Amino acid sequence: MTGKDYVTDADRALEETYEEPMTLAAYVDRIFENPSIASHASKYLLEAIEAAGTRTVVEEGEEKERYRFFDDPHNDGEHAILGNTEVLNGFVDDLRSIAAGRAKDEKIIWFEGPTATGKSELKRCLVNGLREYSKTPDGRRYTVEWNISTAEGSDRGLSYGDDVSAPDDQDWYESPVQAHPLSVFPENVREDLLAELNGELDDHVPIQVDAQLDPFSREAYDFLEERYRREGEEELFSAITDESHLRVKNYVVDVGQGVGVLHSEDDGPPKERLVGSWMHGMLQELDSRGRKNPQAFSYDGVLSQGNGVLTVVEDAAQHADLLQKLLNVPDEQSVKLDKGIGMDVDSQMLIISNPDLEAQLNQHSDRNGMDPLKALKRRLDKHRFGYLTNLSLETELIRRELTDETNVWEAGSYDELADRIRAPVTVTVKDRDGETRVQEFAPHAIEAAALYAVATRLDEENLPNGLDLVDKALIYDQGYLQEGDSRREKDEFDFDDDGNDGDHGIPVTYTRDTLAELLQTDRDRHHADLAVEDVVMPRDVLNAMVEGLIDAPVFSTGERSEFENRVVPVKNYIYDQQESDVIEAIMHDKRVDEETVAEYVEHVYAWETEEPLYNDRGERVEPDPLTMKLFEIEHLGRFSEAEYEGNQPRESVRNFRREKVITSLNRHAWEHRDEDFSVEDVDLTAIPVIKTVLESHDWDDVERTFEDFDPRQWSDPPSGTETAAVKENTIETMVDLFGYSEASAELTSRHVMGQVSYRWD
Repeated sequence: MTGKDYVTDADRALEETYEEPMTLAAYVDRIFENPSIASHASKYLLEAIEAAGTRTVVEEGEEKERYRFFDDPHNDGEHAILGNTEVLNGFVDDLRSIAAGRAKDEKIIWFEGPTATGKSELKRCLVNGLREYSKTPDGRRYTVEWNISTAEGSDRGLSYGDDVSAPDDQDWYESPVQAHPLSVFPENVREDLLAELNGELDDHVPIQVDAQLDPFSREAYDFLEERYRREGEEELFSAITDESHLRVKNYVVDVGQGVGVLHSEDDGPPKERLVGSWMHGMLQELDSRGRKNPQAFSYDGVLSQGNGVLTVVEDAAQHADLLQKLLNVPDEQSVKLDKGIGMDVDSQMLIISNPDLEAQLNQHSDRNGMDPLKALKRRLDKHRFGYLTNLSLETELIRRELTDETNVWEAGSYDELADRIRAPVTVTVKDRDGETRVQEFAPHAIEAAALYAVATRLDEENLPNGLDLVDKALIYDQGYLQEGDSRREKDEFDFDDDGNDGDHGIPVTYTRDTLAELLQTDRDRHHADLAVEDVVMPRDVLNAMVEGLIDAPVFSTGERSEFENRVVPVKNYIYDQQESDVIEAIMHDKRVDEETVAEYVEHVYAWETEEPLYNDRGERVEPDPLTMKLFEIEHLGRFSEAEYEGNQPRESVRNFRREKVITSLNRHAWEHRDEDFSVEDVDLTAIPVIKTVLESHDWDDVERTFEDFDPRQWSDPPSGTETAAVKENTIETMVDLFGYSEASAELTSRHVMGQVSYRWD
């Protein structure tokens, strides 16, 4: 594309975003065609969230419907809020009640949580989502602009902000607080209009527009009304709202225009932070019949900017004094510029804070009914963000912190997520001398960091017998726990729903900083004969995270001790994953083919159910005891010759066939009972014991397959030995199929073989 092509694309994008101004009558016709463009603030925010749709996620082991709006889809996921789906759903439910006027309409929504839990991302996600929604046909947002210089004989102009005179010859001035176009109508007419509009809505949330014109617009309206009334104009409203004086225009919602954001560093008196400030030098120059003129007001307060959509108070503990001034704003929907000048406000108020705000609010709680902050606390509707307790989400978050990845992870199955969790990460690093190099976090390294962080956030008090924190983390992420051939769903475990999961633990900022420091540290600590300084191994990550606890001021002494003790099961689990990778790479070419497995399953099914079994020529054959026996001994590795009498199975083998194979087949048949069921239709990987045969092996399989293999020779195997051949194929498989680099495959396999050597017979 040429530069001109890009400019043309930009023109087209803006053309689709903005419309030509229209008359008030045309706007009314438009809202009857598309009522959503007239929605009040809370309803508009609700519609923006719902317009993005939903998707199904698993969090804390439970399936939940998540609003895609919070994935920041319009910004390629850059400010997606990971996790906390239940909290966000609760927010949307409250928003729906507020929008419909069913209680809670006096509430100020409060998001509270420890540092690095996604609260700041919430603000950015809301701004991004509202901005992009306002560019769509259903999300258009409108306000009014005035021109009084066209009134006959007028020598007066409009102004606000820092400018006294009109900026151009047309003298059009937009409402500085995004006044709703319907607020121009007299109250009784507006009520009739809304009644008719809501009567046509197929929606349980009616549109509400209770606000009067903002003070700036009222000044223009009053001036025009007085001028035309003196002239005896009979159609007074039509004259005031004539297209030469009033236009309805759309605007793109953004910070300062429909969204007000009060940051922690913003200061000034409460009134100035809320609605803006008077510009005293202008008061003498503007005629306002003996009082302060709203045209001489800078509408730069958070409520003024957020009028019409959303008001956000960020880091609310820094503005605790302001919160009490907001007490009556939600229910009265008005605020004063001055004692004599009030302004109606339609804005969904939302505050964000760390737990320190709650400590401030509770400072007088021992005074019971005399608590001066009781009225404020009653109006706050708290939604608490917690630390992530899902391994996949924490892994995704850490990768975001280290790389430019922003896409939100969506997967058709957990196996897809598992591949992403274990995957390596490469990062380009610049040295002190200006040279750049690519460093690799080996497979399972980011997983190790994420799993350890999650383990520190889980409540250890409510662990069912036989489970450790890693088991709990896996259940929360998968929704189940696979134990050999058995799969146990989350609802089989007795977890305390009132536990403290996610209340505290290692924040992602600590993990990020630790990993970033590892990237800048020269590492030649593994083997002198390998150039591996550019590979960060899982044990490097876990050791660094534990060692850094002692100097990190964010942790208390008790937390340091607690977190140190939780690293052992994580190290064991990560080693098991590395060991599994090495074994599967060794045995990759020795896997049992699906035809052999299918033959075994068919014979077992025919053996138990007496269903007919046919060969390739269509001839009926009897189930072969030898075929089943050999498969169970050689491939399953579950039984020995002693458990058979000749080729006939003893009771233990018969029970295995019935409980592990036939039961799974029967379950599949039941789930497909409306279809023509046959063994050939079964996905063999749906049978846990068969899945094990197809996808996993152990050291017994390795020893049985490679009789001369010796793990003690792995670091430098003698040329021509079986160990050397196995190692060459294993490293190649780990690189080609499992995502390892040659260096990380070498280091991982050496680490595993070093442990196996001690117990090799």
